[in-house]
Amino acid sequence: MNGAVALPLDLPELSLTASGDALVRRSVLPSGIRVLSERVPGARSATVGFWVAVGSRDELGAEPALGDMAALPSRFGSTHFLEHLLFKGTPTRSALEIAVSFDEVGGEHNALTGKEYTCYYAKVQDKDLPMAVSVLADMFTSSVLDEAEFENERGVILEELAMADDDPNDVVGERLFEAVLGDHPLGRPIGGDNDTIRGVTRSAVWQHYLANYRPNDLVVTVAGAVDHDELVALVTASVSAAGWDLSAAARPVERRAPLAASVTRGSALSLTTRPNEQAVVMLGYPGLVATDDRRSTLSVLNSVLGGGMSSRLFQEVREKRGLAYSVYSFASGYSDAGVFGLYAGCSPKNVGVVSELLVAEFTRLAESGVTADELRRANGQLSGSAALSLEDSDTRMSRLGRSEITTGEFADLDVALGRLAEVTAADVQALAQEILSRPLSVAAVGAVEASAFDSVLGSASGSTEATAAGPVLVGS
Repeated sequence: MNGAVALPLDLPELSLTASGDALVRRSVLPSGIRVLSERVPGARSATVGFWVAVGSRDELGAEPALGDMAALPSRFGSTHFLEHLLFKGTPTRSALEIAVSFDEVGGEHNALTGKEYTCYYAKVQDKDLPMAVSVLADMFTSSVLDEAEFENERGVILEELAMADDDPNDVVGERLFEAVLGDHPLGRPIGGDNDTIRGVTRSAVWQHYLANYRPNDLVVTVAGAVDHDELVALVTASVSAAGWDLSAAARPVERRAPLAASVTRGSALSLTTRPNEQAVVMLGYPGLVATDDRRSTLSVLNSVLGGGMSSRLFQEVREKRGLAYSVYSFASGYSDAGVFGLYAGCSPKNVGVVSELLVAEFTRLAESGVTADELRRANGQLSGSAALSLEDSDTRMSRLGRSEITTGEFADLDVALGRLAEVTAADVQALAQEILSRPLSVAAVGAVEASAFDSVLGSASGSTEATAAGPVLVGS
């Protein structure tokens, strides 16, 4: 490949040879279903995913009655509910039968809910791929959302949320997104919260299901030992057998517009006080959207600053000062917003100085730039990790799904490596300066006082707005 290949929604067929002689094919069926495959030479297994470009950000809140129209209940939490409920039975398969289908062949099956998509996936031997497609198709198209199962799963989800709430790392991550993104839908927790899960009705989840799980919403991706023509025939037969009418022509749903939204910071500080032995802190700034041309530059910036054991944050905070065990930076990008963040876990008495060190290292990078050695190491780290990750069919399957749903282009390993090689030290420094100029938000969980962050918030160049509202204090 000489460059990324566009994936137009109105192109019925596409075929290309990717790095490593992998054959990538894509079909857009008349019904709007999109099927993508990557045949990997020598593979004896395959990973299949059924995707829909609907995540937690797409849930509708309650709407009051208007004229003759009845009030609409809130759908918040519906996406997470569906992730659970689609495994709970169809008119032809019970929940146990779905589980047995994969267990008896040694397969793996699960689902994930994101902020902008949901995926139901399985990994099986090549000979069991027809079974996996058939079962996932039945689940995806024909879930009955049984009332008893619905109420039972409500309890399961509440237990899942309770488990996450006991994990300071989960809590601080949710609080950071709320603080950085404010009222933007991406700031809401993916799994919902206790109030939304307790309050959502089966009717609301059912309406969410009907509105978003349709032929022209469906993207099927398979990587590994797969024949594309057989896959297309299998997907078509499976969804038809499950009850979908594919006779009507439809265009695939449009991708989200890749335009950066105007984001108003939710708070400068979100503090969850708990008597933990360790405090965890995240500092975040508005980042880049997922399709930004500078995403390779952002990857290099993240690698140099906090992407490994040779990174600046790890060396300064852990190796030189011994103030933290875990310290790193991260970047999350979505269609119209993103977050760039710094993380550390440390003794509560050190949270203030550690937070200052995180910002100081970021500031030093923005002011002085990166060295040639750092640029070389970052390129090597990112190139190597990208190549190693593609040894797994799960990663290749996910790459197909994200390419189709998010970026609208397929960029194989050679393209990705080429983009990394083009990143310059000046590019990294300029992007660091831009991100650092944006409003800073801090989220922390532990036995710490808000005053511990006075210095870091007071010195942050982009943090002058919204500080008058004060910190958001969350009880234990």
